[in-house]
Amino acid sequence: MLPNDMLPHDMLQGPLPAQDSETSEPGGPAPETQTNGKREQTKSQNRGAILAAAREVFAELGYEAASVRDIIRRTGLASGTFYNYYRSKEEVAKAIATDAALRLRPILRAHREQAADFESYLNGIVRAYFQFIIDDQRPWRPGRPLSERRARVRFQTPAHNAVYDEVESSIALVLQRGLSPRVDTAYLAAATIGVAREVGEKMLARDPIDLEAAAAFAVNLILNGLPAVPRLAPD
Repeated sequence: MLPNDMLPHDMLQGPLPAQDSETSEPGGPAPETQTNGKREQTKSQNRGAILAAAREVFAELGYEAASVRDIIRRTGLASGTFYNYYRSKEEVAKAIATDAALRLRPILRAHREQAADFESYLNGIVRAYFQFIIDDQRPWRPGRPLSERRARVRFQTPAHNAVYDEVESSIALVLQRGLSPRVDTAYLAAATIGVAREVGEKMLARDPIDLEAAAAFAVNLILNGLPAVPRLAPD
């Protein structure tokens, strides 16, 4: 017997069957679209749960001591669900770092728009970056020093490359705006990022954290070299 939707219209008996609960309202999203939307929402929630759990575990145990099993326990998800998204602790750390880079880029761009010259730009982005890495760790429960919660591996992702490109293009723009001498902006961007990153790591390892001292050191070193670095008080 042929199914109803293959019969001629005049052979159908009685009223049309009611739409099932998954059929969309007129003008609304199709059932397949609704299903895909729910699936994507679930994926996003699972990824968020894994990254949040990893941050907590890294804060409590330190990145080096933490394991995938520790992260899975904290999520409440099944092991198989975790491995649908990440294959290792390193991939989770990479995702956390990528998320941070995506959030950092617009902060750096805002300082470019406000800067009148390279010195004001440098002061702005170094302090903003140091504040960013402090704030990025503080919401998580007390535990290991802030510097131990982050992977020591340097990740190269499109988001990180975009941050580098942002800094290099901003340096070129503010140097031009401030009528400064022409320099190699690629080298200057690399030096700025390298100094800020390494001084920032040392800053996080200290207790108490002194953002102003770290920023003054980094900015003076980049601008004027070793002679401009603040001197320590004699013992």
